[in-house]
Amino acid sequence: METVTIHIAKTTLSQLLARVEAGEEIVLARGKRPIAKLVPFQRPAAKRKFGALSGVVSVGPEFFEPLSEQELAAWE
Repeated sequence: METVTIHIAKTTLSQLLARVEAGEEIVLARGKRPIAKLVPFQRPAAKRKFGALSGVVSVGPEFFEPLSEQELAAWE
């Protein structure tokens, strides 16, 4: 991760953005004090739709029955 002063960043912004697009992270500094970080943009994950597996997955009544002693022992 490279540190670049604000003055340099202003004069070479296009080149810095190209490097960030390639996956690099760059720290912007005022003098020697870091103040910001340029990182590649990541789209937020798509929200899950409630009921998306409706009709694909089903839960039978046996799911709600108590576990046998053997199955309980396997979980412990």
